Amino acid sequence: MLALTRAVPASLALCELTHLPRVAIDIARAAAQHERYEEALRALGVRVVRLPETDDLPDSVFVEDAAVVVDEVAVLTRSGARSRRAEIPSVAQALAPYRALRFIVAPGTLDGGDVLRVGMRIYVGLSGRTNADGISQLAALLSPFGYGVEGLAVTGCLHLKSAVTAIDDETVVLNPAWIDGARLAARRRIAVDAAEPSAANVLAIGATVLVNASAPRTVERIAAAGFRVVAVDQSELAKAESGLTCCSLLISEPGDARTPAASE
Repeated sequence: MLALTRAVPASLALCELTHLPRVAIDIARAAAQHERYEEALRALGVRVVRLPETDDLPDSVFVEDAAVVVDEVAVLTRSGARSRRAEIPSVAQALAPYRALRFIVAPGTLDGGDVLRVGMRIYVGLSGRTNADGISQLAALLSPFGYGVEGLAVTGCLHLKSAVTAIDDETVVLNPAWIDGARLAARRRIAVDAAEPSAANVLAIGATVLVNASAPRTVERIAAAGFRVVAVDQSELAKAESGLTCCSLLISEPGDARTPAASE
């Protein structure tokens, strides 16, 4: 498996914010946390490739939002946040050797963080970053490959995957205050601890799940469900409304077992 990542930009403190108040971000500490995140991916056998640095684009470390990648194609997005649209060309260039490229076009908007894959079902959050036209375009682009696409309203958080992520094709981790788990085609649902509302954004690599170190109770719940858990500190990046899926764009390669990647 390949992971595209990007360095923490010097301008991160100017990032887009929707639900969190703006507070000081220690850029050096955020960069160190991001490097440890990349190390955790490498330790799990993921090949990490960094995209060119873009210090003038404050949110560019959150590469997940720039594309939706499935086995057959990569769909480059068009964020509802205008400041993020300049991130797309470099991501498209990096993806071109691995997938045929498709693009969301105006008036559609779509962020990768709103796109959740559970088996062949793809849920897309209708949010401040993703609109109904973007969802319709994604459905049209993916339906030829057998994927069903369904829109879900997002409230209380930035993206759909702020509220729910998939560990495998049968298991999701969710914040039930932000999403109705009954809407999802998953047989097993692990609810985050109420004191850790942002903990639902986890990243599964095979049978190992990366979980934010700030959510120890949720770590315990996922481990009790039979998964190996690795805690990763993202406390500085979280000030920019980041989650663990945000900071990588995972691409399956020949021979990989399919997992619900950050891009899916």
